[in-house]
Amino acid sequence: MTGDHQLAALLLFGAFVAVTLGITTWVSRHRQGSAEEFYAGGRLFSPMENGFAIAGDYMSAASFLGISGLIALVGYDGMLYSVGFLVAWLVVLFLVAELVRNCGRFTLADVVAARMRERPVRIAAGTSSVTVSVLYLVAQMVGAGSLVALLLGGTGEAARAWTVVGVGVLMVVYVSLGGMRATTWIQIVKAVLLLGGTIVLTVLVLLRFHGDFNRLLLTAAERSGHGEAFLAPGLAYGGDWTARFDFISLGLALVLGTAGLPHILSRFYTVPTARAARRSVVWAIGLIGGFYLMTIVLGFGAAALIGPDDVRASNASGNTAVPLLALDLGGGAGSTGGTILFAVVAAVAFATILAVVAGITLASSASVAHDLYASLRRRRGKPRSEVAVARVASVGIGLVAIGLGLLARDLNVAFLVGLAFAVAASANLPVLLYSLFWRGFTTRGAVWAVYGGLIPAVVLVLLSPVVSGSPASLFPGADFQLFPLQNPGLVSIPLGFLAGWLGTLTSPEVPDEAKHAETEVRSLTGAGAA
Repeated sequence: MTGDHQLAALLLFGAFVAVTLGITTWVSRHRQGSAEEFYAGGRLFSPMENGFAIAGDYMSAASFLGISGLIALVGYDGMLYSVGFLVAWLVVLFLVAELVRNCGRFTLADVVAARMRERPVRIAAGTSSVTVSVLYLVAQMVGAGSLVALLLGGTGEAARAWTVVGVGVLMVVYVSLGGMRATTWIQIVKAVLLLGGTIVLTVLVLLRFHGDFNRLLLTAAERSGHGEAFLAPGLAYGGDWTARFDFISLGLALVLGTAGLPHILSRFYTVPTARAARRSVVWAIGLIGGFYLMTIVLGFGAAALIGPDDVRASNASGNTAVPLLALDLGGGAGSTGGTILFAVVAAVAFATILAVVAGITLASSASVAHDLYASLRRRRGKPRSEVAVARVASVGIGLVAIGLGLLARDLNVAFLVGLAFAVAASANLPVLLYSLFWRGFTTRGAVWAVYGGLIPAVVLVLLSPVVSGSPASLFPGADFQLFPLQNPGLVSIPLGFLAGWLGTLTSPEVPDEAKHAETEVRSLTGAGAA
C-alpha cells in the first residue's frame, strides 16, 4: 500500500478510536461510583440494546478474522468454529440466561455463593473467571497485532508489538472511566459496524460469482490445492485418531464454553428483569446466526479469490484473510476502491477488538474486586472502594494480557479462543449447572468443581503441542509435550463435573434445604432478584 493509502486507513482507525473515547468520556460524567452503575450500567438497558451488546461482545476477532481465515486455509473443518459458536447459544438460552439473571448480581460467583459458604466459593470462581478472561484477551491482542501490521504494509514485529500495547492501554481507559455503560454502547456501535461491513463483503463476494454459491465452493476447492477434500471433513481433523479426538474436544469446548464465559454472563445483569435477559438472548441469536453464516461465505471467498497460499504468506494462521479479501473486492492493491474497502474493514475489525477487550476486562476486573478482593478482605460497607479496586485491577489484567499477547502473536485467534472456551466449560459450567439444578450440592463440591476443571485444563494446555514440541508452538525450540491434543476439553470438562460430584459426596456438610428452596424459587420466578 502507498503512503497516502496507509494514511487514509490510519485516519479511519483514529476516527473510531476518537468516537469510542468520546462515548467513554461522556458516560464518565455520569455517576459511576456505585457498584451497580459500574458493573451493570444501572440495569437500564432494553432487551434489544442488550441483544446488540451481547452480539458485539461475542462477535470477536476470533469470529471475524480467525474463523474466516481457518475456512480459507482448511475449508470444511474451519466451519466447526462457526457451527460451535452458534449452537452454544441454545445452551445459554435454555439453561442459563434467565436463571443467572434471577440468582446473581454482578458475577458468576454470586449465583454459586447464594447457597454456599461465600469465601471459598468466591475465591475459586473469581480465580477461574480471571483465567478465562485473560486467555480470551490474548486472542484479541493477537488479532489486533496482525491487523495493524498488515495495514502498515508488512508483518513487522515492532508494529505488532506496539499495537498490542496500544490496545491494552485503550481497554484500560474504557473500563476504568466508563464502566459497563460506556462498554455497552461501544459494543452496540461495534455490532452495527461489524454486521454492516460483513453484509457488504458477503454481497460483493456473491456478486463476483453471480450469486452462484456452488461455483464459489468449487473455485475455492480448485484453488486450495486439495480438490474436493477441501469441501469435505478431515483436512484439519481427519487422519489419525489424535486429530479426530481433537475435533471432538474442540466441539465440546465451543458448544459448552459460552455458558461459562464471564463477560457473557455479566451481560444478563444489565437488564431490569429475567424476561428481558431471555429476550436479549433471542436478539443475540438472530444477529450472531446471520453473522456466522456470512463468515462461511467470506472464508470460502478468500480461498477462491485470494488463495490459501497468499493468505498464509500474509499471516501463517490466516488472521488477515478478510482484510485481503476486502482489498481484492475493492479493485486490488494500489486501487482507490480496494484501499478504501480494506481500510473500512480493517477499522471495523479493530473496532471489534476494542469493544470485546473492554467487555472482557470489565468482567474480569469485576471478578477481582467483587469476588477475590471482597473475600480476602472484609467489606466495610463502601461499594465505592470496591469500584476503585476494579479500576486498579483492570490495569493489572491489561498488563498480563499485553505480555501474553506478545508471546502468542503467531497463533490463530480462533484457535486461542477455543482454549478459553475449554477452560470456561471445564471450570465455570459444572459449578454453575450443579448450583442451579442439584439440590444436594455443597461448598466442597463447588470448590472442587472449579479447581477440578480449571487446573487440568491449564496444565493440559501447558503440556500440549500448543506450547512446545512443534514448529508452530509458542516455544518451538523446547519439547515438554506430554498431552497429544491441542484442546483439553475432552478430558478437562468431564473432570470438572466429576470433581464437583466427588466433592459433594465426600463433604461432611449437610446441604441447606432452605437455601436451595429459596434459590430455586428465585431462579424460576425472579422474586427478590436484584
